[in-house]
Amino acid sequence: MNDLVSMLPFALILCVGIFVQSAAGFAAGLLIVPALMWCGYSIPEAQTALLVATIPQNIWGVWSLRDVISFSKLRFPGIARIVFLPLGIGVLRTLESYSVITLRQVVGAVVIAVTLATAVFNPKPRTRLHPGWAWLSFPLSGFLQGLVGMGGPAMVFWVQAHDWDTRRIRGFLFAMYLISILPALGFLYTTFGTRIVQPGMIAAAITPVLLLVTFAGLRFGNWLGRERLRRVTLALLLVMGVAGLAAPWLSVR
Repeated sequence: MNDLVSMLPFALILCVGIFVQSAAGFAAGLLIVPALMWCGYSIPEAQTALLVATIPQNIWGVWSLRDVISFSKLRFPGIARIVFLPLGIGVLRTLESYSVITLRQVVGAVVIAVTLATAVFNPKPRTRLHPGWAWLSFPLSGFLQGLVGMGGPAMVFWVQAHDWDTRRIRGFLFAMYLISILPALGFLYTTFGTRIVQPGMIAAAITPVLLLVTFAGLRFGNWLGRERLRRVTLALLLVMGVAGLAAPWLSVR
């Protein structure tokens, strides 16, 4: 019974993150990783839980949107993202020598930076982008995924700069997330060992609940409206980021 009670905050955080991701189209990592850190989990453990929790959502997304996914266009973005994953994980391994409070501040700073960029960055959609943007976006996405589990925003910025419809954007993102999940889990296991196994197994065990949350998030997003939900989500992320930066004053000694 005590084990079940101790798992409830973990499961609740995953459900909230997946719900927001389904409703707003982003922010699962930005919410789940810092929230799990406040519950005592390390960044690698939080990343593992996040990756496993998103597997059903990404498989469903790729299957349902397969008619608009150009798999040939995934080659370079997928390779670039995977190649830079171990670099981010290597930096994370170095950062783990610092205190938990310092790591919360690092994650908080990343959350604030990404949230402000999401709020301010509003590119004019184009038919084609200069290749340099892809060379910047996808390696950065892989690095941030490996470092703090937040590689999505860099890809979101890139697709929003294209004149794609919503289905094509979502299909591309679902496919990109799915491509990198197994390599990311492999790199995390190779670097951090068996301590990432339990969070991953718990996330896998609540897959049926996460699927229900996914469908509920999609319906809620349609009901509330993406723009209003986006503003609420950005405000919540700012609170999470500020809490991370203020960790030295908020943490119980």
